[in-house]
Amino acid sequence: MAITPNTTTSGLSSLPSNIMTAAQYKAQQDAAALKSSSSGMGQAAFLTLFTTQLKNQDPLEPVKNEAFVAQLAQFSQLEATTAMKTSMESMVSSMSSDRMLGASSLIGRTVSVPDGPVTVTDTTVSQGVVNLPTGADGIQLQVYDAQGILVRTQIIGAQAAGNATLSWDGMTDGGSPAPNGTYRYVANVNSSGKITNPTVNTLARVNSVSSAGTSDGTLLLEVDGGKTISLADVKRVGF
Repeated sequence: MAITPNTTTSGLSSLPSNIMTAAQYKAQQDAAALKSSSSGMGQAAFLTLFTTQLKNQDPLEPVKNEAFVAQLAQFSQLEATTAMKTSMESMVSSMSSDRMLGASSLIGRTVSVPDGPVTVTDTTVSQGVVNLPTGADGIQLQVYDAQGILVRTQIIGAQAAGNATLSWDGMTDGGSPAPNGTYRYVANVNSSGKITNPTVNTLARVNSVSSAGTSDGTLLLEVDGGKTISLADVKRVGF
């Protein structure tokens, strides 16, 4: 008597757990193809899904050609957008590197720093610059040390509109030379009877350039005195 293979469902369910049927193997391969891209559906995964859709559509009510064309067009547009995004990210990264390289040329040079440190050495005292849009009848220059103690008050005469240079003679109010170190300028400007306190910009030497800690890639300059400023705030560069 001939023995015929058992092709019933119960026969398939009795297969060992480590053996897959052809249908199970095909399903596993399709799932692997769909999961091949961790960031989204890639070209291979889309084509797999697309051909599976073609194979399994209702022959009595097939999807119209226009619908398939629309799907292909949407995927092409998505793929082009993704490629453009990748290119833009690469360009931004390249520009950031170029900006960092360009800013590194400022290391060792002096730049204007808003409310920056005033350095006193044996031979030099940093100057300050203050902008006076309408000029000034007079300016009171105050100098504070690193502890915030007022060490010197100078009176500067009338100034024309524009940038005015503030020069400290390096002496204290007691008549002795100020010790070497870092100080700070405060300007009290009298213009037409009105007192204002505009920001004083001083020249400080750049020690390093960094973008660490900034979410938008802003370049930061560390200058003498430990102050950090944005490169965008620099209005003047010297030697």
